[in-house]
Amino acid sequence: MTRILNGRELADFIKERQAHQVRGLIQHDRVKPKLAIIQTVDNPVIDTYVRLKQQYGADILVDVEVHKIPQSDAQDLIAKLNNDDTVHGIIVQLPLENPEQTDEIVNVVTPKKDVDGLGENAILDPATPMAINWLLAGYNIDLERKKIVIVGNGRLVGKPLARMWRNSGYNVEVLNSKTENMPEKLRAADVIVTATGVPNLIKSDDVKIGAIVVDAGTAAEHGKIVGDVSHDLQERGDITITPEKGGVGPLTIVALMDNVIRAARATIK
Repeated sequence: MTRILNGRELADFIKERQAHQVRGLIQHDRVKPKLAIIQTVDNPVIDTYVRLKQQYGADILVDVEVHKIPQSDAQDLIAKLNNDDTVHGIIVQLPLENPEQTDEIVNVVTPKKDVDGLGENAILDPATPMAINWLLAGYNIDLERKKIVIVGNGRLVGKPLARMWRNSGYNVEVLNSKTENMPEKLRAADVIVTATGVPNLIKSDDVKIGAIVVDAGTAAEHGKIVGDVSHDLQERGDITITPEKGGVGPLTIVALMDNVIRAARATIK
């Protein structure tokens, strides 16, 4: 029988705790947590994710300001927000229109406000890897002595997650589009985390019985947000897997807001 890793259930549980923490900050410390989002691309998928962050922030009383601006204005605005004491977290919504500037722009965010954990000197953990850890821990999945494969080496998920897990001593291999024998490597894995944004990349034939599959990929297909995992794999009855909706995504927003709350708490004198 398929075991579903339901991130939405865990997110609802953590959300209650966060709402309580924010009320405490507002009432006792006179600090209202605020997140600023820099968005430089007009894209329906990005718009959806930004809107979800705004809705979640409203639910737990975190202010979320969205700045839709040309990429050429991003660094000046970030510098201004770095010096604004009412702003506790800043994220640069990726991808940028010109991705070649990504490193340059995300590193303008001061480390104490880098709630996405993307800068070179980041203090806080990146949100999506944090969400994946929470999801696996919430379902009592132990990664010790498991062969882990991460598909995709992107800055938001693959790269920081691999670093995090290797630092914990886990057996991790990262695959990308140039990897030879990818199907064989996937079939040998006990745990597969995929985050490429390529729909239907991971198929049923690529996954062994009893494997754990975490789909953290996002792409737009026919106007809908989809992951990396094919429908036939979702239908399997002998694996543990995130659902098509409500897996890593809800927990990523929760993890991001956890960082915003931490950043706000750190400003209390």
